[in-house]
Amino acid sequence: MTHDVSAPSLLRSVGLLADGPAVWGRPVQAQGPGVFVVEAPAPLRSAPIELTRVGKWIERVDTLRLDGEVPTSKAVASRIGSFWLPSQTVLYIGNSEVSVARRVAAIAKTELGDRRPAAGGHWLKTLRSLDGLKVWWAATAATEEYEDALLAAFAAGVPEADLAALPDRTVVLPWANLRRPTGERKATGLTGSLIAEPLAAPLPPTRVVRVPDGDADGARGEPAAPKRRPAASRAPRATKASVSTLAAAPPPAPVVAAEALTREGEARLRDELDELTQVKRPQVIARIRTAKEHGDLKENSEYHAAREEQSFLEGRVQAIEARLRSAVIVEAPVAGSRVGLGSVVTVDDDGETVAYTIVGADESDPPRGRISSSSPVGRALVGRDTGDYVVVATPAGERRYRILGIT
Repeated sequence: MTHDVSAPSLLRSVGLLADGPAVWGRPVQAQGPGVFVVEAPAPLRSAPIELTRVGKWIERVDTLRLDGEVPTSKAVASRIGSFWLPSQTVLYIGNSEVSVARRVAAIAKTELGDRRPAAGGHWLKTLRSLDGLKVWWAATAATEEYEDALLAAFAAGVPEADLAALPDRTVVLPWANLRRPTGERKATGLTGSLIAEPLAAPLPPTRVVRVPDGDADGARGEPAAPKRRPAASRAPRATKASVSTLAAAPPPAPVVAAEALTREGEARLRDELDELTQVKRPQVIARIRTAKEHGDLKENSEYHAAREEQSFLEGRVQAIEARLRSAVIVEAPVAGSRVGLGSVVTVDDDGETVAYTIVGADESDPPRGRISSSSPVGRALVGRDTGDYVVVATPAGERRYRILGIT
């Protein structure tokens, strides 16, 4: 049996007082935290999706894939349209821990495909028109808890006829909601639908020179040393030091991309992702559901502990997924070639033979001999050859290594 799942009745069904409505695109008079519901004026038999908008979305976001393939506008429109619920008017449910008004305004300003200022409900931007949409809201400090309760109440009110037409009825949500706060996601087949976050460029290396107290220029009252005029460029004279393997300037090192990942590292990340999504996520979701049955969400310590664990889990899942999307898989160098990502380097460290595997930053595990190519030792070894000596500055002083072999 179904019940009325209009926005005001939905809010009342979880014990909240509905406020509004406000017309989509106009200010919402809700400055504090709370939940909100975006509602269409009337049910529609099919999703009024604008193909032109979908096409521009695909052009802007070159990472967008449908079932792993580069899609056409019609394929994307058909897929997201298949999740339309013909009998329902509620299109999106959201929350804000700070200000409902600012969150709704941020969603309205966000272009399709952008992550900022707020990408929630971005499927709404594929509709031919947003005219007539209304926003209802209710004030509450337990924003995620009530959002979860609203989504559950919505799913309980969807008739069997709508459910039977869904591609996946295991996670039933309003059309523009893609996941529950507890982590369950619609199986849409769409990935990379938002522009990837730009990777921060690594800071240039710095060199700190420690000067004893009183030895800095001018510290003793003497005039500052005159500035030297740049000398005319000329070829440096060859010296014994310049041809030594201990020369200050190392040979050109292979360029290692910030997203570089070895095959082994990729496999380890995928194994971890499977463990998180297939084993741990269902366990946490089950704990949350059990805790919700114990009463008031505001004072339910078991519920909040499970939600906190779920938050960390989902954060790790998103980090791994983003890492795999941006990763450049690097094959291990051929045995005997110069040191590169994936190389196993055997060195003589002050009479002790040690083996290091050069890996990406995410794969680093120094106790097991896996060192990052961006670490001091890793940077010094990359690009070197068997027999070379390298000197690495450490807080305990300089360490001298000789490369015995590369595999």
